[in-house]
Amino acid sequence: MFDLLVLGGGIAGMTAAAATVRGGGSAMVVEKGPSLGGSGQYAGYIWTAPDHDVMDRVNPGGDPGLKRAVVDDFDDAVEWIGSLGVSCGKRVPVIGYGRGHRFDTAQYVDRCRQVVAANGEIITEGSARRLLLDDGTVRGAEVELADGVVRTVEAKATLLATGGFQADPELRARYLHEQARDVELRSNPFSSGDGLRLAAEAGAVIGSEGAGFYGHLIPSGVSLEPELFVDITLYYSEHAALFNLAGERFVDETAADHLTAMALLEQPEARGLLVTDSRGYRERITGAYVEGGDSLDKFALARSRGARCVVADSVSDFAEMPAEWGYDGPGIAEELGRLAKGESARPAREFDPRPLDEPPYYVVEARPAVTFPFTGVRIDPRARVLAADGTPIPGLLAAGSDIGGLYERAYAGGLAPAIVFARRAAAGALVN
Repeated sequence: MFDLLVLGGGIAGMTAAAATVRGGGSAMVVEKGPSLGGSGQYAGYIWTAPDHDVMDRVNPGGDPGLKRAVVDDFDDAVEWIGSLGVSCGKRVPVIGYGRGHRFDTAQYVDRCRQVVAANGEIITEGSARRLLLDDGTVRGAEVELADGVVRTVEAKATLLATGGFQADPELRARYLHEQARDVELRSNPFSSGDGLRLAAEAGAVIGSEGAGFYGHLIPSGVSLEPELFVDITLYYSEHAALFNLAGERFVDETAADHLTAMALLEQPEARGLLVTDSRGYRERITGAYVEGGDSLDKFALARSRGARCVVADSVSDFAEMPAEWGYDGPGIAEELGRLAKGESARPAREFDPRPLDEPPYYVVEARPAVTFPFTGVRIDPRARVLAADGTPIPGLLAAGSDIGGLYERAYAGGLAPAIVFARRAAAGALVN
């Protein structure tokens, strides 16, 4: 019997397994894909809000206990990364309100793997068919291996860390938006809701619907591949204007690209024209999104990948937009003209109100892409999965993108809560 059975070998799962073994216990990891790392391996920073006040301001609807846990344990999480021999960069600001550190996620996963190998087992290309329930207590799971053999794995505690449900079109349509059925994924293709299904079968509460998702704008018509998850993302939208098919702005783009992505998903056909001027091109399109990050000409990359891109010499050019694009060109020209003159914008551009007054204009048609959902298995601050009556389900834990309740149409980091709740889950497993 293992102290902890981990379903999912991403950042959260490998953290929990390594922390369990480091604490003197035993762990088994079952990963659905052919390799470890999950979607978190494509990220490069661990970050979150610097204090409780900022977390509450940017994420007012999130569960208070979960929010406090992420902020309180953040520095310990950074120290934990370093304890594995993985260096973290200096503290830098992230998307205006966060603070964080750059680190090598691939190296981190490998160091966790090495720790787990000392007193545990790792299986790839395997998945849990069902949880072992004994009078309401989870005692492990039935695991199907790559060759079809079913293995019964008993454990004192079982952690759901399967990475969310973003790879399942029906679940995206149900919990995110009907138009989410056809969106691109900025994640691995194996996170298809296994954790959600297993938790529901054990009587867990799922929530909350309508919480949104973490994702970003990408150029429409570009097929996402892992190496493009960061490079092709249009982070600079925070310094641009976004128009829907009716030629209207519908969101304060300057608040954050991930918030704009959620808003665009709900617009007709979930597509829009992202427009910035020459200054935006110089300072934002070709600049680093986070201090110390890589600089890349995202407009040139999008164009080279076949995206709908154009350089407009003047505001009036938008009125002559090809009809086949489907946009109200005159309406865009009128609104962009007001932005160029510095007139009041509706919605307001609170965090970057500067006029877009330096032609030519760089135009990219954008669509939202989903990384992971905010709807998921509800947990308490100790990472224990909760039943409908609010009590913990004995023996069942969750962390990473499988959890819900932390964010409500808001975001303050993915790797930080993954590591925080994974370590808390390991601590709970060791005292069982």
